[in-house]
Amino acid sequence: MTTSKKELAVAALRSGTVIDHIPSSMLFKAVRILGIENLDTQLTIGNNLESQRLGTKGIIKVADVFFPEEIINRIALIAPTAVVNIIRDFNVVEKRQVVLPDTIVGIVKCDNPKCISNNEPMRSRFNVISRNPVTIRCHYCGHTTTNDKANV
Repeated sequence: MTTSKKELAVAALRSGTVIDHIPSSMLFKAVRILGIENLDTQLTIGNNLESQRLGTKGIIKVADVFFPEEIINRIALIAPTAVVNIIRDFNVVEKRQVVLPDTIVGIVKCDNPKCISNNEPMRSRFNVISRNPVTIRCHYCGHTTTNDKANV
């Protein structure tokens, strides 16, 4: 008995960055955090793909772009399971887990309407108070939120 397996093939990257194992519900927040909506390079975004680890996952492939570590690590806020693969000449030359920084600046909007960061021209600033589950506290007003409720 033979079994036929159908899969959708996506072109391999010659050079660039692949961010894998993003929870499906957070994929488009990750796109926004990375600021890749208007790139003029080849960009592949896959969502609700099968994953043994997550059930379903999202993936982002960006040709010819290598993000600085501080940019990539921003998505650890909403996707702590994400894995970054650096591709050169069609080969994975580096593979690493994203790392949540201790302070998150300019990414999350504070949910407290009275917070100074919502009423003055300044960047938001949150301190990470827990990594599992991810919990952050506003530097200015002390409001606390979790990564799944963060206003990214």
